[in-house]
Amino acid sequence: MPRLSDTMESGTIVRWNVKEGDAVKSGMVVADIETDKATMEMPVFDDGRIVKLLVPAGQQVKVGTQIAIILEDGESEDGAAKSPAAEQTSPQSSPQSSPHSSQGTSGNAFVSPTSSARGAKLNEPINARTQEILESDDARVRVSPVARRIAEQERVDLASLTGSGPGGRIIKRDVLNALENRGATPAAQSTDAPRAGSISSSAQGASSTSHVASSSSLAVPVTPTLRAGGLVVAGLQSTEVAVSSMRQIIAKRLVESKTTIPHYQVSMKFELDRLMALREQLNSELAAMGIKLSVNDFIVRGCALSMAKHPYVNASWGGEKILMHQQVNVGVAVALDEEKGGGLLVAVIRDVDRKSLRAISSETKALSEKARTRGLSMEEMSESTFTVSNLGMFGVEHFTAIINPPNSAILACGAALKQPVVRDDQLTIGYEMTATLSLDHRVIDGAMAARWLNTLKGLLENPATLLV
Repeated sequence: MPRLSDTMESGTIVRWNVKEGDAVKSGMVVADIETDKATMEMPVFDDGRIVKLLVPAGQQVKVGTQIAIILEDGESEDGAAKSPAAEQTSPQSSPQSSPHSSQGTSGNAFVSPTSSARGAKLNEPINARTQEILESDDARVRVSPVARRIAEQERVDLASLTGSGPGGRIIKRDVLNALENRGATPAAQSTDAPRAGSISSSAQGASSTSHVASSSSLAVPVTPTLRAGGLVVAGLQSTEVAVSSMRQIIAKRLVESKTTIPHYQVSMKFELDRLMALREQLNSELAAMGIKLSVNDFIVRGCALSMAKHPYVNASWGGEKILMHQQVNVGVAVALDEEKGGGLLVAVIRDVDRKSLRAISSETKALSEKARTRGLSMEEMSESTFTVSNLGMFGVEHFTAIINPPNSAILACGAALKQPVVRDDQLTIGYEMTATLSLDHRVIDGAMAARWLNTLKGLLENPATLLV
């Protein structure tokens, strides 16, 4: 697995573009790799033949893990290195291997699942039935690795549990419920002792029921149910969804942004009657050329021109100094399809203050399409100095956005809505849009933000100024 970005630690093979036995040439794209920032194409650097694909599509492995074997003509497979992928694969991406399986295996990627499961030694035996479940062929898909590890550490009898996961699989929640119930009833205090088929007296049942219902760990009262394994409390039913590398880095960066940047927001309404009329006129004249300007194109252009007049909005916090950027590079937030796992990318348009509306529109559309299909390159996502996030196309009227480091500001734009408004002391129908600017208070003060928004307001409400 190659390192495709400066912060990449692992990658997920989204799709193999070749199969075993295919001939490849240097520079040929053989796979699509999801990194911590985007889905990128992975080329090969040698001519040869794909002998073996060691890591299947959909699996995440660390950088440096061998994922395929390519041999040149006349070269034998005997000397090819074996992949350590089995050792480095996380439990989520390889549910059939136990948490202990990598300790007793070699670097060979093709380890028997049966030998891996049976090689997992417990510190001390739980009981014969549990050991039988762990060693049976079906159990490896019925007990998650996390649940098995907790059960081993807390001495929980897996034979007594009924899984609530997919296909009846025992998952972490089932083991935690058993631990909670073990403290709630004497019948479940010892996992090594034989379990009673039912609570022997109504007094014991009433006492246990009262204990469970009054437990502070439960958000709402629930009715406990009795079954052969002891007392089980019905809980929230959930389905586990694997987190992609992109989602992991989004979570990491947003937490970093909210915990390290002192955010504050300033909102303003914009009258867009003239802008909407000018946009309609321009689109009518440019339709023959296949050009259609969006409201967002005007906003991006207006932001860039406003930043040129107010340089602190085009700056970053540098610790003991403020970095005043010489280029005006506006990042446009692009939402990816939920069917493909969702996520959010920021496509960067460079030197926006020097580009026309037509150029901004064309570049934005091209980058958005590439982000949703092939993925953006590092250059196409780097060095933004300001970000625009627009949910107006979804009918959202107002929202706030989280700053994209190292930017000091991000503009969240709502929809341009046709509604009753007051113009020249008269009630009429017009277009209005609410935009909210999130700012880093270390760099931009409230008065600076207000002056910048007023400059933007003047440009958007007199859109002819955006054409020159």
